[in-house]
Amino acid sequence: MTDWINIGILGTAFLVLFAIAELLYHKFSFQAEVTRKIVHIFTGVLTLLFPPMLSNHWFVLMLCGSFLLILLASWPLKLLPSINAVERKTTGSILYPIIVYGCFLNYNYFDNFALYYIPILTLALCDPVAAYVGKKYPYKPYTAFGQKKTMSGSLGFTGAALTLSFTFLIGLEHYSVLHAFTVAIILSVCTAFAEGISHGGYDNFTIPFAATIVLIVAEYFLHYA
Repeated sequence: MTDWINIGILGTAFLVLFAIAELLYHKFSFQAEVTRKIVHIFTGVLTLLFPPMLSNHWFVLMLCGSFLLILLASWPLKLLPSINAVERKTTGSILYPIIVYGCFLNYNYFDNFALYYIPILTLALCDPVAAYVGKKYPYKPYTAFGQKKTMSGSLGFTGAALTLSFTFLIGLEHYSVLHAFTVAIILSVCTAFAEGISHGGYDNFTIPFAATIVLIVAEYFLHYA
């Protein structure tokens, strides 16, 4: 019964987040790129509640699947412009609930909180950091697969990912400082590279995927080296 109550609480929280984004878009004339980023960040924050509030992956699948259907339906029906009304073509909003469920499966299978929290937070927080820094300080622009990026944005992403992953590896995994710093450097570089070469919203997949691979490999070598 507790899981069903928690699903109701979490589902309501997501709907309120969508409603706030729509309000900002329609009533306060926020650009869709801004409201989309707000939803991106706070969706990641809300999903951090999944491990303590939902006992198994079936409940997470139910929640993620429901919002995936809402997002898929919003395209042809021209709903949720606060998320969809961006000039660029992107599938990022569709990939988001899929990757959240995938990360939760990894957390369940490996019984490792880091495999959930670090990929999700790297996506939720570091990607917007890269976008903000890249626009605010457009240093050394480059093009990857037709997508314009900046070296400043990539460096901003790397710094944020390094700080985040180092903090969580120390706190969740009890790594030594040297091991945590080494893994954090590798993870931040790999995820920044994944962000740099991705376009069309596919960084919502490539960033957490790269983080997950680095964490699994690091865990294996630390345990069996």
